[in-house]
Amino acid sequence: MSKSNADLLKEAIDVYLSSLKYLDNFVSEPATKYGLSFEQYLILHTIAEQDNVSLMDIASERRVTRSAISRQIKVLLQHDYIYQKPAESDRRRLYLHLTPTGKETEKKVNDLITARFDRWISRYGDEKVKAILQFIRVFAAEEMQNTTYASK
Repeated sequence: MSKSNADLLKEAIDVYLSSLKYLDNFVSEPATKYGLSFEQYLILHTIAEQDNVSLMDIASERRVTRSAISRQIKVLLQHDYIYQKPAESDRRRLYLHLTPTGKETEKKVNDLITARFDRWISRYGDEKVKAILQFIRVFAAEEMQNTTYASK
């Protein structure tokens, strides 16, 4: 590795440790006030936004396993944020619904996240935020195509 590439790697690690971890906290912190991970909040939000959504629908949408969503659903059930109701046409299919507490919690977390994001846009401007998001989208898409990092 050249000296300039080694310096860039050191800088990338520093940015990750000092900044990108903050971005994760920036997004997830409002949900933690209500005993939720950000992923659990996103599931709650999906249930709030869609009628007749099932565990399988969410797993498919997020491109994760059924068991990964099932673990998150279990926490939401324990917090009394959601309940499951069998579909009329197929009693084996369970639809997810928000409880009154779940509706209130989803709205509060959504309001907190929205306010944070609005402040972020005000501070940096629409164009810079769009550019950052576009770079992340392109970076992720290209790197996901190249998921095998064989040491060469």
